[in-house]
Amino acid sequence: MAEINVGDVAPDFKLTCAPGKELSLGEFRGQKNVVLAFFPLAFTPG
Repeated sequence: MAEINVGDVAPDFKLTCAPGKELSLGEFRGQKNVVLAFFPLAFTPG
């Protein structure tokens, strides 16, 4: 995996957000800012 530095354009990736629906970061390019939050234990018991 390539190193990402401050100011670099984020690489495009896809996430599943609802049953059967995928979103790609590239869909938001040229629009307002995108904030991603990562909660690794948010949906786990304990």
